[in-house]
Amino acid sequence: MKQERAQWRAWLLTDTPASPHQAALGRAYRRWRRFSSNPLSMLGLAILLLLVVVAAVGPLLVTQDPLQQVLAERLTPPNAAHWFGTDQLGRDILSRLVYGSRLTLAIAVLVVVLVVPVGLLIGTVVGYAGGIVDTVLMRVTDVALAFPKIVLALAFAAALGPGVLNAVIALSITAWPPYARLAQADYIHAARLQGASHTRILLRYIVPLCSSSVIVRATLDMAGIILAVAGLGFLGLGAQPPSPE
Repeated sequence: MKQERAQWRAWLLTDTPASPHQAALGRAYRRWRRFSSNPLSMLGLAILLLLVVVAAVGPLLVTQDPLQQVLAERLTPPNAAHWFGTDQLGRDILSRLVYGSRLTLAIAVLVVVLVVPVGLLIGTVVGYAGGIVDTVLMRVTDVALAFPKIVLALAFAAALGPGVLNAVIALSITAWPPYARLAQADYIHAARLQGASHTRILLRYIVPLCSSSVIVRATLDMAGIILAVAGLGFLGLGAQPPSPE
């Protein structure tokens, strides 16, 4: 087993790959080795995987109904039946935490999935068009970036009304400007001057050069989105009672 593992590692780390597929696997393996060599990175990955697993298999982990109210057991301290105790209505806090994590993570992922393509599309259009289009869209982006996200989200959520779907829309409207900034760059003009086609510019320049920044930005934004969702829920503009979040 050790010999096979060593051969596989040597095949991945060879300086003369036999195919583009082998070269891509080698680059991915080197990135993983750099990532796994950092204990803090592995700790963060473990915490993230734990949260995702808990959210994915939540119903299998808890037996209490997160919506069931038992007023006789309200504000019960942690015990064998309720590991995290109960709230003011006698509902199991652990069950509500597990089920609420599913809703909150789903909202965060949905917002990121919606805003990343929109932001990159706007940034790409600005880089291609230039001129008045560049000026107008970038000034709109600057105005959006000048306001705190939670303030704009509150305004849009209040206008749209309470509810999870409206909260997703409100957060999506306020989260796209940073991604437009990532895609709007001068190298697009340089590639056009060299005669590159639109498809080549998109696939060869924009996507590879933006992908790493987008991944980092989306990862950081998910934490802010979760906090914004909590703020909207606290003000009655997010998930409506008795839904846990």
